Amino acid sequence: MKNRNSILICLLSVLLAPATVLAELADRDKPINLEADTVTVDDATKVSTYMGNVQLTQGTLLIRADKLVVTEDATGLQHGTAYGNPASFRQKREGLDEYVEGYGQRIEYDGKNDKVELFTQARMKRGQDEVRGNYISYDAKTEFFQALGGGKEVASPGREKGRVHAVIQPKPKPGKSPAAPAPVPLKGAESIAQPRAE
Repeated sequence: MKNRNSILICLLSVLLAPATVLAELADRDKPINLEADTVTVDDATKVSTYMGNVQLTQGTLLIRADKLVVTEDATGLQHGTAYGNPASFRQKREGLDEYVEGYGQRIEYDGKNDKVELFTQARMKRGQDEVRGNYISYDAKTEFFQALGGGKEVASPGREKGRVHAVIQPKPKPGKSPAAPAPVPLKGAESIAQPRAE
């Protein structure tokens, strides 16, 4: 059992370790745009609440939710908490035509630290790799993931708590393209039927 846990920890550390490629670097310098059905703004407390079909974009970052509460600190940096069934985020990886996607019942986005946290039925995808858990954090600056479970069963839709589940695809070997499926051999006809008259 201990050996199995060690293997799982090694596999997760490969998936969740900082990647050599960062999230789209230009995103941090782009304005944050928000759209919703209704908006309530409290300038005194610097809290804005967006309700209904909410979309937050900042460069390639996209967050969708049913409700989003945004707070702004004294320096103008923003923190958002998105609620949905599920709420989602998506961001392009720097230098690649690939996105990181995340889903959860609640998503917290910290603009200052460029960090996203997903809570309850959390799921993240990076390329073909996928992680599910009760809680997942993602640091967009370093592409560092952390996933936590909450029980014996694997977290999945309908089960809020559970163990972390990861699917890690093998990486293609250098100089080799992914194997193409074998061609289907053609069989010759045993007899040729008479063509029909037209």
